[in-house]
Amino acid sequence: MNRTALVTGASSGIGKATAAALAARGYRVLGTSRDPEALKPAQRAEGVEYVALDLEDQESIESLAATLAGVDVLVNNAGESQSGPIEELPGEALRRIFEVNVLGPVRLTQLALPGMRERGYGRVVMVGSMLASFPLAYRSSYVASKAAIKGFSNGARQELAPFGVWLTTVEPGSIATGISERRTRYVGADSVYRDDFARMLAALDRNERAGITADRVAETIVSAVEADRPAARYAVGSNAPVVFALRRLLPGGIVEKIIHRRHGLRR
Repeated sequence: MNRTALVTGASSGIGKATAAALAARGYRVLGTSRDPEALKPAQRAEGVEYVALDLEDQESIESLAATLAGVDVLVNNAGESQSGPIEELPGEALRRIFEVNVLGPVRLTQLALPGMRERGYGRVVMVGSMLASFPLAYRSSYVASKAAIKGFSNGARQELAPFGVWLTTVEPGSIATGISERRTRYVGADSVYRDDFARMLAALDRNERAGITADRVAETIVSAVEADRPAARYAVGSNAPVVFALRRLLPGGIVEKIIHRRHGLRR
């Protein structure tokens, strides 16, 4: 194996599992963290080199330009999980989630593509979410950011395919990675949405605790990376084959009701 992969957000969850899986398969793997020197041994994936990256900082992103020029595989995994009623989402929070979940990954991709194209090989994986296909109340900003990153991948993949470079999106469902503890939440103490929001969040956290492992998602990402012609989308977890089939067969309104009832919301 003479390929180099860069995985963002590689100190925990899906990113760490993916970095470890690629390293085990012989890739040279660079994993990003906001502060690599502060990482504890348990946060480091075996065989992975860590580099600094802050997706909220444009200079930090641009500092990786030379590194990305030699990357064959880019896994855009790092991101923010955000919740709150749309009426109460602060503008600053909205700007941040799009910087971290959309604009940062797109810029990293732009920096990696010329080298991939010139070498005639490249794989870019956007780690999205099944919520982009099955939107959920009080998750609108997160849903929008994941739908946006999938849109970039779907729209651009045929531009690069003639050069041997493939863009794809992996959409996990409920994943047991502890992300519920890191989710940013925006809801006022006296909000009219507070009780409804709390029910949704409790159900969401419960579903995530019972979700598939990060290793399972990593397996899907590696499969996408190593496919001769990666598909536009890979979905994993939350009974993905069944729920996507139901979405094709059932009216949209019924699918929406099923999703919201599963999260404690009666509509």
